[in-house]
Amino acid sequence: MEFRKILALRGPNIWARFPVLEAWVELGGLKDSASNEIPGFNDRVMGWLPLMIEHRCSVGERGGFFERLRRGTYLAHILEHVTLELQARAGSDFGFGRARETLKEGLFRVAVRYEDEALGRACLETGRRLCLAAVNDLPFDVTSEIHRLRILGDDVRLGPSTRAVANAARARGIPVRRLSEGSLVQLGHGAKQRRIHRSATDRTGAVAESLSDDKEVTKAYLRAAGVPVARGRLVTSDQDAWLAAQEIGTSVVVKPIDANYGSGVVIGISKREQIEAAYHFAAQRGSGVMVEQLALGAEHRLLVVDGKFVAATRGNPAYVTGDGKQTVGELIESQLNSDPRRGLDLSFPLALIELDPTVLLVLEQEGYHVQSVPAKGKRVMIQRNGNLAIDVTDEVHPEVARMACLAARVIGLDVAGVDVIANDIGRPLAEQGGVVIEVNAGPGLQMHVDPAEGTPRPVGEAIVATLFSLNESGRIPLVCVIGQDHTTEVTRWLARILTDSTETLAVASADGVFIGQSQIKAGDCRDAESARSVLLNPLVSAAVIETSAETILNEGLGFDLCQVAVITSMGAGLKLDFLEWDSPEKKSLVYRGVGDVVLPDGALVVKAGEPLAPIVIKHCPGSVILFSVDENDPALAEALAAGRRAVFARRDKVVLSAEKKETILPTPAGFKADEPALAAIAAAWALGHDAATIANGLS
Repeated sequence: MEFRKILALRGPNIWARFPVLEAWVELGGLKDSASNEIPGFNDRVMGWLPLMIEHRCSVGERGGFFERLRRGTYLAHILEHVTLELQARAGSDFGFGRARETLKEGLFRVAVRYEDEALGRACLETGRRLCLAAVNDLPFDVTSEIHRLRILGDDVRLGPSTRAVANAARARGIPVRRLSEGSLVQLGHGAKQRRIHRSATDRTGAVAESLSDDKEVTKAYLRAAGVPVARGRLVTSDQDAWLAAQEIGTSVVVKPIDANYGSGVVIGISKREQIEAAYHFAAQRGSGVMVEQLALGAEHRLLVVDGKFVAATRGNPAYVTGDGKQTVGELIESQLNSDPRRGLDLSFPLALIELDPTVLLVLEQEGYHVQSVPAKGKRVMIQRNGNLAIDVTDEVHPEVARMACLAARVIGLDVAGVDVIANDIGRPLAEQGGVVIEVNAGPGLQMHVDPAEGTPRPVGEAIVATLFSLNESGRIPLVCVIGQDHTTEVTRWLARILTDSTETLAVASADGVFIGQSQIKAGDCRDAESARSVLLNPLVSAAVIETSAETILNEGLGFDLCQVAVITSMGAGLKLDFLEWDSPEKKSLVYRGVGDVVLPDGALVVKAGEPLAPIVIKHCPGSVILFSVDENDPALAEALAAGRRAVFARRDKVVLSAEKKETILPTPAGFKADEPALAAIAAAWALGHDAATIANGLS
């Protein structure tokens, strides 16, 4: 059971309109071994991965895949399901997979959807080892393997805040592209693109972000604007921290001036040794330390987007209840960290409780230590702050929301997390001595998207709405050209027609990559990466991309959807190696990969009379424009009779026909109405250019 090759099809492909990994799997001596013929195989696989009972498979109902195992299915199909299940256990729950045999005996292609390529490849390899262990009755530590994959997934997948915004963009049909291994993401194409980094956007100013990081300056600005804040100041040593606490005269909070996610914050202390210890703890986690008055009440996080209040969560202190037997440390594990809502990363609504100095100080104030055994029924506080995971959006008083919006505006943030201490978030802060304690740039969104309690809020959608108006998709006009002949000539013609009417036209073709009049890459650039590179350029206002059947088979397309697809010819000369495609219908899947991604308001331009055209046309979401050098072509005549759009040659003239009305296109002297020119004219027409504009481009 060996992988001959693994292809990362990072764009629409022959399998699906989304990225998949395609593994060519050589089964060797296992090619004829069905699951029900290998002693104990099914029991081992189902025991290791019992949640695969949810896989419906071709049976179409829960338990369908297990039924296929019992009836007998082959290892390539099993590898598909095992890989999908491992991805799901690692946090990427996608249900698309396919397994197909090629014309070479024992060689299969297994395709599975993936979210992150590194994680998908790791799950595929782990799935192969699991299947072989089940075949050979060898031990397999599935718990450790899933834990390893989960850690990898946490490292390589987009974080929950970035994912919330990216998913909201995809739901609106906006293209999404990850730009780095971190959280930098492009939404949209070319000149219509916007960028995000976690929940921060390209409208988040560096000055505002720097200001929010400095808690002391933030407080000064908020106080000047009339926003209630706690008394306190920056301190320079543990002795100065004690002096500041004496000046305040009540219990205090010691925290880094640039803390994130509550790191290094110690709350509600008053003794000198506690304050001095808290100073050193905070100093290790920030560039400076602040001591401020302890405000009484619960901690709240209010999310403000584009000056509007969007969502709010409340944090509750964490407690354990004694049973007279377990130590405090054991109670933390059994009563708090056992909660499935708690985890090590930000994908969990609640964080695991760690025995850091903050927790130890809280225990000391309560009169306990980690090894103490509280009496049965005794409630012991473990953590005062954090756990901001209870949705209270509908409880927020309008005046509190106004203060949060004012705080975000004063600091200058388009997306801000405003931290508020209040006994009752449903009353104005002034009535209860509530205060704003921080204004955070790039706030986490997981607490709003997946609260531990309450209603999830569409915060990703709110951020996307500030970047794109309701009718914007972030897309530029994009034409894809494919076929077995004349595609480069079509691309040249189309570039000539569009150049004068386009601010900055990008072309990726067999001639190279061009941005406007400049060639930025030479050689054959029909690959997917060249397509992605032109859509990355923020100057590009329209693009023409030439691709090939080989690119679709080996890489997938370099974009998700296009306005216009041009197919010159299909089938002849297409090399399919060991693929199982021995019929025209299956061969047409290569070209369907392009026709399927035409936008509903776009068009497919295809040669009249092409034998495979009806199959591709049937599945295209957009309209169709036929082109032909032969006015008497039967397929063209049928389209014209039905009132469909067509471009064809009539002697030395070019005719644009729609709804049985003809327009004669003025053409320059010496113009030859051959297939490449007609296809390019049809594509320009499909983009919305009128006859005069097209004629001017030809000239």
